[in-house]
Amino acid sequence: MNRRFVPDAAAGSDPLRQAPTAAVVTASYAPDFERCRLLCETMDRQVSRVAHHYVLVEHRDVALFRQLETGSRTVVDERDLLPRWLRVVDDPASLFRRRVWLSLKTQPLRGWHVQQLRRIAIAAHAKEDVLVFCDSDVAFVRPFDLSAFCRDGKVRLFRRDGVLSGEGHEEHRIWSRNAGSALGIDRSKVSTHDYISTLIAWRRQTVTAMCARIEKAHGRSWVEVVGSKRKFSECMIYGRYVDEVLERAGHFHGSEEFCRVHWTGEALSDDEFRRFVAAMAPQQVAIGMQSFIGTDIGRIRRLIGLGKS
Repeated sequence: MNRRFVPDAAAGSDPLRQAPTAAVVTASYAPDFERCRLLCETMDRQVSRVAHHYVLVEHRDVALFRQLETGSRTVVDERDLLPRWLRVVDDPASLFRRRVWLSLKTQPLRGWHVQQLRRIAIAAHAKEDVLVFCDSDVAFVRPFDLSAFCRDGKVRLFRRDGVLSGEGHEEHRIWSRNAGSALGIDRSKVSTHDYISTLIAWRRQTVTAMCARIEKAHGRSWVEVVGSKRKFSECMIYGRYVDEVLERAGHFHGSEEFCRVHWTGEALSDDEFRRFVAAMAPQQVAIGMQSFIGTDIGRIRRLIGLGKS
């Protein structure tokens, strides 16, 4: 697909209808298949008001992930989302262990870059009002209603105020600056807010309007603009668009995180895992065990009460 974005009528300004529909969106890949299977199981048990679940994968992973499809869960091939001129190959620099996406219009991109592009692109494919993003290494351990992302016709924008002004956020500041550049925001306007978290929501109409603005500002596709820099964050782009272009129209802020994530370090022992779950905040309904840490999926299944895979 190689199309220009046209925003929906009055995108980002009209209130959602009384009963907005919400879809969960998960970008994944073959090494995370079993984690994604666990996510799907826990979603089906614990999460309500899911109109649909979109699982976004590279073309060669489609057949594998099709095992997870149901009447309300669809595997989406990235070829149906992104331009065909963005081609993926085995990377010789990694002895062909990793993949790289190449084109004459972007920087060489890795899988985590392209997963972000898929999350943006799904807005042109989906029909639901609200897109809830959930990584494939997440498992729901408590009941959760997606209506938590909607209030008075507005969609919740995750934002941690002012955190980028502190120490240790150099890369986040680069992502934020590059987001402003993509959106055509005055370079003198520097944001110190962080919009990145696990289990967050976007308004679909806002995404299409955001992409249209990027294309109008630069005269080329949003994929080219975003992919022209290797340091970018889709959450930063969306957050700055909502706050600084729309001036929060159609959105409200929330800083509480719904998912407790074990980001770095070693895989947790059984006792450490139980303490990790026990320490979840009242509003937290899911846990994330970063896949690169290598926590055994069977152990996670057993400790959250699902038995063997």
